[in-house]
Amino acid sequence: MFLHTLLSLSFLHILLSLLIWTPILGGVITLACDGGIDSHKLCRFIALFFALITLALCWPLVSHFNPGDYQYQFVEDYNWVPMFHLRYALGVDGISLLFVVLTSFTNVIVILAAWGSIRYKVPQYLAIFLFATGMMNAVFCATDSILFYVFWEAGMVPIYLAIGMWGGQKRTYAAMKFFLFTFLGSIFMLVAIVYMNFKTHSFAIADFQNVNFSHTESQWIFWGLLVAFAVKVPMWPVHTWLPDAHTEAPAGGSVVLAALMLKLGGYGLLRFSMPIVPGVHANYQWLLIFLSLVAVIYVGFASIMQKDMKRLIAYSSISHMGIVTLGIFMIFIIINQTHSQTGAVLSVQGAIFQMISHGFSSGALFIGVGYIYDRYGSRLISDYSGVTKVMPIFAAFYLLFCMANVGLPGTSGFVGEAMVVWAALRANFWIAFLAGLTLLLAPAYTLWMYKRVFFGTLKEDLKGLKDINKMEILVFSLLALPIVIFGIFPNLILHLSHATSVHFVHEVMLKGQ
Repeated sequence: MFLHTLLSLSFLHILLSLLIWTPILGGVITLACDGGIDSHKLCRFIALFFALITLALCWPLVSHFNPGDYQYQFVEDYNWVPMFHLRYALGVDGISLLFVVLTSFTNVIVILAAWGSIRYKVPQYLAIFLFATGMMNAVFCATDSILFYVFWEAGMVPIYLAIGMWGGQKRTYAAMKFFLFTFLGSIFMLVAIVYMNFKTHSFAIADFQNVNFSHTESQWIFWGLLVAFAVKVPMWPVHTWLPDAHTEAPAGGSVVLAALMLKLGGYGLLRFSMPIVPGVHANYQWLLIFLSLVAVIYVGFASIMQKDMKRLIAYSSISHMGIVTLGIFMIFIIINQTHSQTGAVLSVQGAIFQMISHGFSSGALFIGVGYIYDRYGSRLISDYSGVTKVMPIFAAFYLLFCMANVGLPGTSGFVGEAMVVWAALRANFWIAFLAGLTLLLAPAYTLWMYKRVFFGTLKEDLKGLKDINKMEILVFSLLALPIVIFGIFPNLILHLSHATSVHFVHEVMLKGQ
């Protein structure tokens, strides 16, 4: 019994490292098994094995996590480069825990979705997503800013390769645009980190949060961090790289971009920018709210004009992420108007829930476009009509995912948006009204796309389309389950993040006054 307890404690002590390095090791082994076309089946099983192991490691992470404690748990802290005060420091709280689970789950989906659709350089394709999983888990677990930055930048490489090697006709342009936007934005974050280290003699994120920088210093730190995270979200007007990247990326690349990489920006705002210089965020709250509302409304209208299904979903993602940034930036005005932190916590919780939910629904929509593209070779909405007559199972699943994207009550897509809008209504009617337009715009572009693709007269050259197979049904089922379960039982997510959200609001307001 004592030995079992000892082993259990030792395992939990390195659990975060296992979640980072297990998929990376799996990527290396998947690459090593490449022996031509005959080895592709083996490579797929190896990649799936490591993806499932990584997801299984999330079970002890969740089951041993104390949701009532806002502090970091499963902490690992070792000297990395003592000369420069760099530490290999990891930990998760109620926010980062959710993103680690989402990342690990998405990895399994990407591997399964590529089972029959990827036939070119299969080991390399599977390996880069295993690498990406480990790197993004590291970003969500890092409590040292340099470790955060190293994996933040490293995680960009697999997606760049995915777009550049397996993308569409304009893949080189899209991959380079993605790289330049995200890399140049990250340089500003690095400069801010180095400067904060100069002031604190530490790279620990917690130490940055405990320093009162001067007004001028706070201004520069604010802009340095905001640019990096705004590009990643992406916020308007630095959003133009995303539609091109999504349009040209393979299905797996689009899933990771939408489900995970956009969330890095929102996570960075919660972990870095807001807690470090909350006072500057309070000063610029109306500008930040305005930019978020532009993303919701203007980009929502832009979605209606799209002719390419993937491009439409990409613009839709920007609009939905506008709700996320609105929920984060709105906490100051909510507290000023209501003199209570309850509405601010509701707003932050809604933003977090929206990020998690969007990972499922947007990933499913992109995978669905990939399935139909593999069968017919086109993503143009005008090339389809009456698809439900030849692909009824596909049409039924896709309707559910569209309803989640619209924010239908009973799906996970409703909860986060409703929480943010309700929180806004407590403080300012016009903010809530403008944010609520997403409940009109999302059905306009999503259901109009669905109607034109799936209903109407079946075109002659579409009669040969085959419905989704068993593996594709499995992928869709795995994505449908959390959309329905979290839509009906949202507290499964909100319970885990509540204590951390309360502490976040309290600390930000205390320091921002």
